[in-house]
Amino acid sequence: MLETIEFPAKAVPVIFNKSRYKCLYGGRGSGKSWSFARALVLRAVQKRIRILCAREMQNSIKDSVHRLIVDQIHALGADKLFDIQKDTIRCITGSEFFFKGLRMNTSEIKSMEGIDICWIEEAEQTSEDSWTILIPTVRKDGSEIWISFNPESEDASTHKRFVVNPPPDTLSAEMNFCDNPWFPIELRKEMEYDKRVDYEKYEHVWLGKLKRYANAVIFKDKILIEEFEEPPDNTQFYYGADFGFSVDPTAIVRCFIKDRKLYIINEFYGHGVEILELPIAFKSVPGAMRWNVMCDSARPDTISYLKSQGFPVTGAEKGKGSVEDGIEFLRSFEKIVINPRCKGAIQDFSNYRWKTDRITGEILPIALDTSNHVPDACRYALEKYIKSKGTMWEVL
Repeated sequence: MLETIEFPAKAVPVIFNKSRYKCLYGGRGSGKSWSFARALVLRAVQKRIRILCAREMQNSIKDSVHRLIVDQIHALGADKLFDIQKDTIRCITGSEFFFKGLRMNTSEIKSMEGIDICWIEEAEQTSEDSWTILIPTVRKDGSEIWISFNPESEDASTHKRFVVNPPPDTLSAEMNFCDNPWFPIELRKEMEYDKRVDYEKYEHVWLGKLKRYANAVIFKDKILIEEFEEPPDNTQFYYGADFGFSVDPTAIVRCFIKDRKLYIINEFYGHGVEILELPIAFKSVPGAMRWNVMCDSARPDTISYLKSQGFPVTGAEKGKGSVEDGIEFLRSFEKIVINPRCKGAIQDFSNYRWKTDRITGEILPIALDTSNHVPDACRYALEKYIKSKGTMWEVL
């Protein structure tokens, strides 16, 4: 099977031609990471090499590409050739995979010897300091640095270093969903939804264009994406649900409050969810059968159905000014901390933004009705506090 490995056409010249730097960048669902993971499995089987898989922040092995590498080993039928451990992967050829975070392991990275290939995934977040340390560390004769990322800002160090002014001996390709012959139907639904309701977001997320509306993002200075521990059993949890319509996403969240921060710990997020599929969606969020879930009251028939299935759901009252009040309340938290597994929450809170005047470019105090599904679910979850009209710390 290893002799018949397939790759997206755009990735082939980057992967298989010799160069110091190999860079794949572009939108979501393009197969960039999948291609690099598959190519590294192949290289590990061909000869003995040491592969460092890194990213700017890695709080646990779950944040790394370990799972992606393992998935490709399974997909290629190469299980018997690899010894898969919790933190490392070894091949019968002597090849080894290591997984490190750059920011928190500076001294350890500096001391690593004999790295043949270093792959930086989600490299958009890699700081200039990390690049300054990493590049001279990967110094073995013939060594390579592989970079994959979704562009965010034109000021990002990675974008300037490898796209705007790439160093000599760099091979790169821009890849988007249309370049991936195996683009999954689940992602296609999300892509088509964004294209229909929020073309700017579609261009950024799916076509890899730089984000031009960063200043209008409502929660840009509030969100923090990181792992955190499950809170104790006596914790007060809050549940909210925003129902989708047709291909619109349905969002269900489980969150809690600690030290003036809102923590989003679990979610369900799916497009095109039918009413009969909602019980399964709700059950996927821990505790949704026991705790009251505040739901979008625009769908009373859906709420009635969920009650008939044994779910303790209540319609949010909403009303005039509820969106603005809810946004103000959510912004009163010092941070909104999102578990990395909550991809829908990360996407929505990163893209929910104010309307911008088309002529003057002025940011208007009107929230766009896009990328608001998880923020809305959080508003519903905390509605009783929002309606008290006090600050977070006066009402809790």
